[in-house]
Amino acid sequence: MTDITDRRDDITGDRDQVGLTDTFASRRYFRKFEKITEHLTHVAAQMQAEGQLSAREVEVMTRYVVAIGYTFQALSMKYLMVGRDTGRHFGALEMDRVESGFPVFQELLVMANDAAQAARHLENMPTVQALKEQMVRKILGDRELPTKLQYALSQRLYYQELMKGELFWARNDPDIQWISGEAPRTRFLVYWAVYDSLVNLPTIYLMEVEDTGRTALPLDERRWPEVQSHLMAQSVGGLKLVTIAKGFDEDFDDLHPKLLKRIHVGPMYSHAFTRQTGPLREVLRDARAPEGQDWALAWTIEELESERVTEERTGWFSTVEREVFALDPFSGRGVDTGATRTERAIILPQRPYQVLEERRPPGFVNVRKFVVSPQGRVLSYR
Repeated sequence: MTDITDRRDDITGDRDQVGLTDTFASRRYFRKFEKITEHLTHVAAQMQAEGQLSAREVEVMTRYVVAIGYTFQALSMKYLMVGRDTGRHFGALEMDRVESGFPVFQELLVMANDAAQAARHLENMPTVQALKEQMVRKILGDRELPTKLQYALSQRLYYQELMKGELFWARNDPDIQWISGEAPRTRFLVYWAVYDSLVNLPTIYLMEVEDTGRTALPLDERRWPEVQSHLMAQSVGGLKLVTIAKGFDEDFDDLHPKLLKRIHVGPMYSHAFTRQTGPLREVLRDARAPEGQDWALAWTIEELESERVTEERTGWFSTVEREVFALDPFSGRGVDTGATRTERAIILPQRPYQVLEERRPPGFVNVRKFVVSPQGRVLSYR
């Protein structure tokens, strides 16, 4: 394709990250993700209706999905004029076309740095109205395309998006909600998210914690900062859920993880933009779906539940509660996955779904399918 420029890794020679250097390709990419994030909120609502997610979990997940949408909206402004002669070279969106289909981790790091300085940039920029007036004068007076002014406007809009906040960052520190109970035994939902640098994907964590401390966790000036720091340090996709939960259980004697969920949003597959291997790529190729419907998004939920509680002696006269977690009993998979259960799903438009059902490739029989109709309705199939 002519609208995607390969960026060969200097060390490995791999061409797994590419820059979208064409204006129309870049805009198509962002429009695609705008629609996908809209569909994700409908999928979350469908999972709540089926009892797989609680209303509280759906609320939190929807908040993160909306934040992902805001992040893509900001990046679309930043790269609005990519491929045009703006008088300066400002790069192109770097995306991971082999693994995730999402922007690379570095894009979010740069965006966070830009956000920290957004107010200063906006102070030195003309207003939106002033830029539009200059563009009109350029078109009518000089009879020229105001490309440089368009670029200036896109950058102003980018910084304005950053100033609004509520975006999905590389690190989204833990927050907490009360679920039930009261001291000395209260249950909270702790949630946080990261952009996994290893696979370039948003990852959301939800953990139900039983608190037996004297001071409620959100009000505890000692424990709550420690909990936040601990969880962010453990938010690595390569770690098993049971490893994260056991580490937390052992480090905090009066906090007991009862349920831990990890949601991987992605990868995104698109015949026009990505180069993943496997059946989905062939399905999207053969579906020949029109623009905006040539995609599929994977969605994986790992869950780990506490099965029972044991007591562990910590001194001559004291004991603490420790959780024993239930692992998937089938074929020893729980030992391998470190989870009680894992559910994989894909979200895709109707035409690619029809091709997928006709082919029924191995490995997709037990994958949950959320199908987006041309009218935007989301239907669930198993």
